[in-house]
Amino acid sequence: MTGLRSSVGTEPAATGRSHTPVVMTAGGLVWRRRGGELQVQLVHRPRYDDWSWPKGKVETGESLQGTAVREVAEETGREIVLGRPLPGLQYLTPDGRVKRVHYWASHRARRKKDAAALAARAPVAPVDRTEVDQAEWLSVTEAAARLTRTSDRGPLDALVHAEEEGTLGTRALVIARHGRAVPRTAWHGAERDRPLTPAGHGQAAALVPVLAAYGVEHVISSRWERCATTIDPYVRAGGLRPSYSENLTEAQHERSPSRVAATVRELLEEATESSVLCTHRPVLPTVLDVLGRHAPRAVADGLPSADPYLEPGEVLVAHVADTPGGPRVVATEKVSPPVW
Repeated sequence: MTGLRSSVGTEPAATGRSHTPVVMTAGGLVWRRRGGELQVQLVHRPRYDDWSWPKGKVETGESLQGTAVREVAEETGREIVLGRPLPGLQYLTPDGRVKRVHYWASHRARRKKDAAALAARAPVAPVDRTEVDQAEWLSVTEAAARLTRTSDRGPLDALVHAEEEGTLGTRALVIARHGRAVPRTAWHGAERDRPLTPAGHGQAAALVPVLAAYGVEHVISSRWERCATTIDPYVRAGGLRPSYSENLTEAQHERSPSRVAATVRELLEEATESSVLCTHRPVLPTVLDVLGRHAPRAVADGLPSADPYLEPGEVLVAHVADTPGGPRVVATEKVSPPVW
Protein backbone atom coordinates (compact mmCIF):
# COMPACT_ATOMS: atom_id res chain seq x y z
CA MET A 1 0.00 0.00 0.00
CA THR A 2 1.21 3.52 -0.71
CA GLY A 3 0.23 6.91 0.50
CA LEU A 4 -0.93 7.87 -2.98
CA ARG A 5 -3.12 4.98 -3.98
CA SER A 6 -4.07 1.62 -2.65
CA SER A 7 -6.26 -1.24 -3.69
CA VAL A 8 -7.56 -2.26 -0.32
CA GLY A 9 -10.72 -4.25 -0.48
CA THR A 10 -11.09 -7.26 1.75
CA GLU A 11 -8.20 -9.63 1.25
CA PRO A 12 -8.90 -13.08 2.68
CA ALA A 13 -6.41 -14.87 4.84
CA ALA A 14 -4.82 -16.64 1.92
CA THR A 15 -1.58 -18.36 1.17
CA GLY A 16 1.09 -16.95 -1.10
CA ARG A 17 3.62 -18.82 -3.19
CA SER A 18 5.42 -19.91 -0.05
CA HIS A 19 2.09 -21.10 1.47
CA THR A 20 2.71 -18.89 4.50
CA PRO A 21 -0.60 -18.01 6.22
CA VAL A 22 -1.46 -14.31 6.04
CA VAL A 23 -3.16 -12.57 8.95
CA MET A 24 -5.06 -9.49 7.76
CA THR A 25 -5.34 -6.60 10.22
CA ALA A 26 -6.43 -2.97 10.00
CA GLY A 27 -6.38 0.14 12.14
CA GLY A 28 -6.01 3.88 12.15
CA LEU A 29 -3.77 6.78 13.01
CA VAL A 30 -6.29 9.01 14.75
CA TRP A 31 -5.22 12.65 14.57
CA ARG A 32 -6.34 16.04 15.81
CA ARG A 33 -4.98 19.58 16.10
CA ARG A 34 -4.63 21.28 19.46
CA GLY A 35 -3.17 24.78 19.81
CA GLY A 36 -1.85 24.59 16.26
CA GLU A 37 -0.06 21.31 17.00
CA LEU A 38 -0.75 18.01 15.26
CA GLN A 39 -1.42 15.19 17.73
CA VAL A 40 -1.99 11.46 17.28
CA GLN A 41 -3.39 8.79 19.56
CA LEU A 42 -1.40 5.76 20.73
CA VAL A 43 -2.59 2.79 22.76
CA HIS A 44 -0.74 0.65 25.30
CA ARG A 45 -1.30 -3.10 25.36
CA PRO A 46 -0.40 -4.62 28.73
CA ARG A 47 -0.11 -8.11 27.26
CA TYR A 48 2.85 -7.00 25.15
CA ASP A 49 3.79 -3.91 27.17
CA ASP A 50 4.03 -1.92 23.94
CA TRP A 51 2.81 1.38 22.51
CA SER A 52 1.30 1.14 19.05
CA TRP A 53 -1.48 2.28 16.74
CA PRO A 54 -4.94 0.86 17.47
CA LYS A 55 -5.56 -2.08 15.14
CA GLY A 56 -6.83 -5.65 15.06
CA LYS A 57 -7.66 -8.72 13.01
CA VAL A 58 -10.26 -8.84 10.26
CA GLU A 59 -13.27 -10.89 11.29
CA THR A 60 -15.11 -13.26 8.97
CA GLY A 61 -17.20 -11.32 6.47
CA GLU A 62 -15.68 -7.98 7.47
CA SER A 63 -14.09 -5.42 5.20
CA LEU A 64 -10.71 -3.91 6.05
CA GLN A 65 -12.44 -0.57 6.48
CA GLY A 66 -14.99 -2.06 8.86
CA THR A 67 -12.19 -3.70 10.83
CA ALA A 68 -10.27 -0.43 11.17
CA VAL A 69 -13.32 1.45 12.45
CA ARG A 70 -14.34 -1.32 14.84
CA GLU A 71 -10.89 -1.95 16.26
CA VAL A 72 -10.12 1.73 16.88
CA ALA A 73 -13.47 2.13 18.66
CA GLU A 74 -12.87 -1.00 20.75
CA GLU A 75 -9.37 0.12 21.76
CA THR A 76 -9.93 3.87 22.29
CA GLY A 77 -13.62 4.01 23.18
CA ARG A 78 -14.42 6.48 20.41
CA GLU A 79 -15.86 6.13 16.92
CA ILE A 80 -13.78 7.37 13.98
CA VAL A 81 -14.16 8.25 10.31
CA LEU A 82 -11.54 7.01 7.86
CA GLY A 83 -9.58 9.47 5.77
CA ARG A 84 -6.77 8.91 3.29
CA PRO A 85 -4.90 5.59 3.32
CA LEU A 86 -1.42 5.42 4.82
CA PRO A 87 1.43 3.01 4.11
CA GLY A 88 0.78 -0.39 5.59
CA LEU A 89 3.14 -2.86 7.23
CA GLN A 90 3.97 -6.50 6.70
CA TYR A 91 6.04 -8.68 8.99
CA LEU A 92 6.47 -12.22 10.31
CA THR A 93 4.90 -13.16 13.63
CA PRO A 94 6.80 -15.36 16.12
CA ASP A 95 4.74 -18.36 14.99
CA GLY A 96 5.83 -17.89 11.37
CA ARG A 97 2.74 -16.25 9.93
CA VAL A 98 2.75 -13.11 7.79
CA LYS A 99 0.85 -10.22 9.35
CA ARG A 100 -0.34 -7.54 6.96
CA VAL A 101 -1.56 -4.27 8.50
CA HIS A 102 -3.60 -1.60 6.69
CA TYR A 103 -3.82 1.92 8.11
CA TRP A 104 -5.83 5.05 7.43
CA ALA A 105 -5.47 8.59 8.68
CA SER A 106 -8.61 9.00 10.81
CA HIS A 107 -10.46 11.56 12.86
CA ARG A 108 -13.01 11.20 15.60
CA ALA A 109 -16.60 11.00 14.45
CA ARG A 110 -18.86 13.88 15.41
CA ARG A 111 -22.39 13.04 16.49
CA LYS A 112 -24.11 15.71 14.39
CA LYS A 113 -21.84 15.90 11.34
CA ASP A 114 -21.47 12.12 11.01
CA ALA A 115 -24.95 11.17 12.18
CA ALA A 116 -25.88 8.97 9.21
CA ALA A 117 -22.59 7.07 9.21
CA LEU A 118 -22.85 6.40 12.94
CA ALA A 119 -26.47 5.27 12.63
CA ALA A 120 -25.48 2.80 9.91
CA ARG A 121 -22.81 1.09 12.05
CA ALA A 122 -23.14 -1.98 14.21
CA PRO A 123 -22.68 -1.52 17.99
CA VAL A 124 -19.09 -1.71 19.21
CA ALA A 125 -17.97 -3.49 22.38
CA PRO A 126 -16.59 -1.31 25.19
CA VAL A 127 -12.84 -1.07 25.76
CA ASP A 128 -11.39 -4.22 27.28
CA ARG A 129 -8.83 -2.95 29.79
CA THR A 130 -7.02 -6.28 29.73
CA GLU A 131 -6.33 -5.64 26.04
CA VAL A 132 -5.71 -1.86 26.12
CA ASP A 133 -5.17 -0.11 29.43
CA GLN A 134 -4.10 3.34 28.15
CA ALA A 135 -4.85 5.59 25.18
CA GLU A 136 -2.90 8.84 25.00
CA TRP A 137 -2.77 11.87 22.72
CA LEU A 138 0.81 12.85 21.90
CA SER A 139 2.55 15.27 19.60
CA VAL A 140 3.95 13.58 16.51
CA THR A 141 7.48 13.97 17.92
CA GLU A 142 6.47 12.39 21.21
CA ALA A 143 4.60 9.62 19.40
CA ALA A 144 7.62 8.76 17.25
CA ALA A 145 9.70 8.39 20.40
CA ARG A 146 7.02 6.44 22.30
CA LEU A 147 6.29 3.84 19.59
CA THR A 148 7.74 0.49 20.56
CA ARG A 149 8.37 -0.72 16.98
CA THR A 150 10.45 1.42 14.67
CA SER A 151 8.42 0.18 11.69
CA ASP A 152 5.32 1.88 13.12
CA ARG A 153 6.91 5.25 12.31
CA GLY A 154 6.39 4.69 8.58
CA PRO A 155 2.67 5.52 8.54
CA LEU A 156 3.32 8.39 10.97
CA ASP A 157 5.88 9.90 8.59
CA ALA A 158 3.31 9.72 5.77
CA LEU A 159 0.69 11.38 7.97
CA VAL A 160 3.09 14.21 8.88
CA HIS A 161 4.01 14.65 5.21
CA ALA A 162 0.33 14.99 4.28
CA GLU A 163 -0.08 17.60 7.02
CA GLU A 164 2.89 19.57 5.70
CA GLU A 165 1.36 19.47 2.20
CA GLY A 166 -2.01 20.64 3.51
CA THR A 167 -3.73 17.44 2.36
CA LEU A 168 -4.26 15.55 5.62
CA GLY A 169 -7.86 16.62 6.16
CA THR A 170 -9.97 15.00 3.44
CA ARG A 171 -13.53 14.05 2.59
CA ALA A 172 -14.50 11.02 0.56
CA LEU A 173 -16.23 10.94 -2.80
CA VAL A 174 -17.21 7.30 -3.30
CA ILE A 175 -18.01 6.16 -6.83
CA ALA A 176 -20.12 3.00 -6.77
CA ARG A 177 -21.06 0.73 -9.63
CA HIS A 178 -24.44 -0.86 -8.97
CA GLY A 179 -24.58 -4.46 -7.80
CA ARG A 180 -24.95 -7.42 -10.10
CA ALA A 181 -28.18 -7.13 -12.08
CA VAL A 182 -30.36 -9.57 -13.98
CA PRO A 183 -28.77 -10.03 -17.45
CA ARG A 184 -30.22 -7.90 -20.21
CA THR A 185 -30.97 -11.03 -22.23
CA ALA A 186 -33.03 -12.49 -19.38
CA TRP A 187 -35.04 -9.33 -18.69
CA HIS A 188 -38.12 -8.51 -20.74
CA GLY A 189 -39.22 -5.32 -19.04
CA ALA A 190 -38.02 -1.74 -19.42
CA GLU A 191 -34.27 -1.29 -19.10
CA ARG A 192 -34.68 1.27 -16.33
CA ASP A 193 -36.54 -1.34 -14.25
CA ARG A 194 -34.01 -4.18 -14.61
CA PRO A 195 -33.43 -5.36 -11.01
CA LEU A 196 -30.56 -6.73 -9.00
CA THR A 197 -29.97 -10.45 -8.63
CA PRO A 198 -29.84 -12.01 -5.16
CA ALA A 199 -26.03 -11.66 -5.37
CA GLY A 200 -26.52 -7.99 -6.21
CA HIS A 201 -28.67 -7.51 -3.12
CA GLY A 202 -25.88 -9.09 -1.09
CA GLN A 203 -23.41 -6.63 -2.59
CA ALA A 204 -25.72 -3.74 -1.73
CA ALA A 205 -25.87 -4.86 1.91
CA ALA A 206 -22.08 -5.28 2.02
CA LEU A 207 -21.63 -1.64 1.00
CA VAL A 208 -23.21 -0.37 4.23
CA PRO A 209 -20.23 -0.78 6.60
CA VAL A 210 -17.80 0.50 3.96
CA LEU A 211 -19.76 3.69 3.31
CA ALA A 212 -20.26 4.15 7.05
CA ALA A 213 -16.50 3.80 7.65
CA TYR A 214 -15.83 6.75 5.34
CA GLY A 215 -18.52 8.88 6.95
CA VAL A 216 -20.78 9.16 3.89
CA GLU A 217 -23.57 11.63 4.60
CA HIS A 218 -24.83 12.44 1.10
CA VAL A 219 -26.16 9.97 -1.47
CA ILE A 220 -26.77 10.63 -5.15
CA SER A 221 -27.72 7.89 -7.58
CA SER A 222 -28.95 7.10 -11.04
CA ARG A 223 -32.71 6.91 -10.92
CA TRP A 224 -32.75 3.45 -12.52
CA GLU A 225 -33.79 0.51 -10.37
CA ARG A 226 -30.48 -1.33 -10.10
CA CYS A 227 -28.63 1.75 -8.84
CA ALA A 228 -31.38 2.93 -6.50
CA THR A 229 -31.59 -0.55 -4.98
CA THR A 230 -27.82 -0.74 -4.52
CA ILE A 231 -27.65 2.30 -2.27
CA ASP A 232 -30.99 1.66 -0.55
CA PRO A 233 -29.59 -0.40 2.38
CA TYR A 234 -27.24 2.45 3.32
CA VAL A 235 -29.98 5.04 2.86
CA ARG A 236 -32.22 3.11 5.24
CA ALA A 237 -29.50 2.35 7.76
CA GLY A 238 -28.38 5.97 7.90
CA GLY A 239 -31.83 7.54 7.74
CA LEU A 240 -30.83 9.56 4.67
CA ARG A 241 -32.77 11.30 1.93
CA PRO A 242 -31.01 10.38 -1.32
CA SER A 243 -30.98 12.42 -4.52
CA TYR A 244 -31.89 10.55 -7.70
CA SER A 245 -30.69 11.90 -11.02
CA GLU A 246 -31.81 10.99 -14.52
CA ASN A 247 -28.49 12.46 -15.72
CA LEU A 248 -26.59 9.52 -14.17
CA THR A 249 -28.51 6.89 -16.16
CA GLU A 250 -27.00 5.12 -19.14
CA ALA A 251 -29.49 6.66 -21.57
CA GLN A 252 -28.97 10.26 -20.47
CA HIS A 253 -25.21 9.83 -20.32
CA GLU A 254 -25.22 8.68 -23.95
CA ARG A 255 -27.07 11.86 -24.89
CA SER A 256 -25.13 14.26 -22.68
CA PRO A 257 -21.95 13.14 -20.90
CA SER A 258 -21.36 16.77 -19.93
CA ARG A 259 -24.22 16.62 -17.42
CA VAL A 260 -22.55 13.70 -15.65
CA ALA A 261 -19.27 15.61 -15.62
CA ALA A 262 -21.03 18.62 -14.13
CA THR A 263 -22.52 16.48 -11.36
CA VAL A 264 -19.11 15.08 -10.42
CA ARG A 265 -17.49 18.52 -10.52
CA GLU A 266 -20.20 19.84 -8.22
CA LEU A 267 -19.52 17.06 -5.70
CA LEU A 268 -15.81 17.82 -5.85
CA GLU A 269 -16.00 21.58 -5.76
CA GLU A 270 -19.06 22.37 -3.66
CA ALA A 271 -19.70 19.45 -1.31
CA THR A 272 -18.55 19.81 2.29
CA GLU A 273 -19.34 16.27 3.41
CA SER A 274 -18.46 12.79 2.21
CA SER A 275 -20.67 11.52 -0.61
CA VAL A 276 -21.43 8.43 -2.65
CA LEU A 277 -22.43 8.51 -6.31
CA CYS A 278 -23.95 5.30 -7.71
CA THR A 279 -24.05 4.81 -11.46
CA HIS A 280 -23.53 2.39 -14.37
CA ARG A 281 -20.48 0.93 -16.11
CA PRO A 282 -20.88 2.97 -19.35
CA VAL A 283 -20.97 6.18 -17.26
CA LEU A 284 -17.74 5.48 -15.37
CA PRO A 285 -15.24 6.79 -17.97
CA THR A 286 -16.77 10.26 -17.73
CA VAL A 287 -16.74 10.14 -13.92
CA LEU A 288 -13.11 8.98 -13.85
CA ASP A 289 -12.06 11.63 -16.34
CA VAL A 290 -13.32 14.38 -14.02
CA LEU A 291 -11.57 12.82 -11.03
CA GLY A 292 -8.33 12.61 -13.02
CA ARG A 293 -8.53 16.30 -13.96
CA HIS A 294 -8.67 17.14 -10.24
CA ALA A 295 -5.74 14.90 -9.28
CA PRO A 296 -1.95 15.10 -9.47
CA ARG A 297 -0.40 12.97 -12.21
CA ALA A 298 0.63 10.13 -9.89
CA VAL A 299 -2.95 9.71 -8.63
CA ALA A 300 -4.61 10.24 -12.02
CA ASP A 301 -2.41 7.57 -13.59
CA GLY A 302 -3.61 5.08 -10.99
CA LEU A 303 -7.31 5.47 -11.78
CA PRO A 304 -9.00 2.48 -13.47
CA SER A 305 -8.43 2.81 -17.21
CA ALA A 306 -9.82 -0.39 -18.72
CA ASP A 307 -13.37 -1.63 -19.13
CA PRO A 308 -15.22 -2.54 -16.87
CA TYR A 309 -13.40 0.03 -14.64
CA LEU A 310 -15.27 -1.29 -11.59
CA GLU A 311 -16.87 -4.70 -11.12
CA PRO A 312 -20.55 -4.86 -10.08
CA GLY A 313 -20.86 -3.79 -6.44
CA GLU A 314 -17.32 -2.40 -6.35
CA VAL A 315 -16.47 1.17 -5.35
CA LEU A 316 -13.69 3.67 -5.92
CA VAL A 317 -13.01 5.94 -2.94
CA ALA A 318 -11.54 9.29 -3.94
CA HIS A 319 -10.04 11.25 -1.02
CA VAL A 320 -10.55 14.95 -1.66
CA ALA A 321 -8.53 17.70 0.03
CA ASP A 322 -9.71 21.29 -0.21
CA THR A 323 -6.53 23.22 -1.06
CA PRO A 324 -5.93 26.91 -1.84
CA GLY A 325 -5.87 25.90 -5.50
CA GLY A 326 -9.20 24.12 -5.27
CA PRO A 327 -10.27 20.54 -4.47
CA ARG A 328 -7.66 17.89 -5.21
CA VAL A 329 -8.04 14.11 -5.29
CA VAL A 330 -4.99 13.16 -3.23
CA ALA A 331 -5.52 9.39 -2.98
CA THR A 332 -7.85 6.67 -4.27
CA GLU A 333 -8.79 3.18 -3.20
CA LYS A 334 -10.67 0.48 -5.07
CA VAL A 335 -12.77 -1.50 -2.59
CA SER A 336 -14.60 -4.79 -3.14
CA PRO A 337 -16.87 -5.24 -0.11
CA PRO A 338 -17.07 -8.88 1.04
CA VAL A 339 -20.36 -10.68 0.48
CA TRP A 340 -21.25 -13.54 2.81
